[in-house]
Amino acid sequence: MDLLGDWWTPLVLREAFYGVTRFDAFQQELGIARNTLADRLRRLVDEGLLDKRPYQSDPVRHDYVLTEKGRDFFGVLAAMNTWGNRWLSGDDGAPVVFRHEPCDHDSAAEVVCAHCKEPMTAADTRPRMGPGFPARLAERADVRRRFAP
Repeated sequence: MDLLGDWWTPLVLREAFYGVTRFDAFQQELGIARNTLADRLRRLVDEGLLDKRPYQSDPVRHDYVLTEKGRDFFGVLAAMNTWGNRWLSGDDGAPVVFRHEPCDHDSAAEVVCAHCKEPMTAADTRPRMGPGFPARLAERADVRRRFAP
């Protein structure tokens, strides 16, 4: 959430998925202040979600291209789109639908278990501490309660 917890970062990534790569195009599509956009692009490059590639040398200008890490964010945007289509669409229907090219159908994102392929819901899924959970936090009573069976 430290990386993606502001309004603009997911929107910048959304535009990158739409094929936008240039600073001016991001700025025009989003109506975002130039200094805010520069900050978000810098952060996304620093975190490895976008790659900065020069396309002009005088003056130097860059394309911002999704990396593998950035492309992996698609599932998050698709899930947000599915939620928005369900809960925020007007009478005319969903404003954005996704076409799954391999089966040639419009579809929506669904979170499924990687093992059994059944849908995961809040009612039947619980978080557990993974092997990388910080030991210093695992000892706190409030954290133990959060992860209690």
